[in-house]
Amino acid sequence: MADINLKPTAGYLLLEPEEAETKTASGIVLPDKAGEKPQSGKVLAVGDEEVTDGGAKRQSPAKVGDRVIYKKWGGNEMKINSKEYLFVKFDDILAIYK
Repeated sequence: MADINLKPTAGYLLLEPEEAETKTASGIVLPDKAGEKPQSGKVLAVGDEEVTDGGAKRQSPAKVGDRVIYKKWGGNEMKINSKEYLFVKFDDILAIYK
C-alpha cells in the first residue's frame, strides 16, 4: 500500500483481496471468468471505532496485517493503479485466520 494513502471512515476496513486460484487441486487450469472471487484478504487500514444507533462504540474485529474472511457480497471494490482494493464494514468480517 506504499503507493496509496487511504484511511477508511469509521466502521470500515480497507482490504487487499487475495488472488483467485488459477488451478484446481488436480492441476486443471481455470480461465479468468470461471472461478469465483475469493472472500479473503489482508487488512491494510482500519477506520475509527463505529458508533451504533444506540450510542455504543464498536471496535474493529481485525487489525492491520490480519488476514480475514468476509461476507460473499460484502464490501465496495475500488481500483487504484490497476490494483484492486475493498472497503468492508466491520459487520462483514466473518473470521480472522493465519
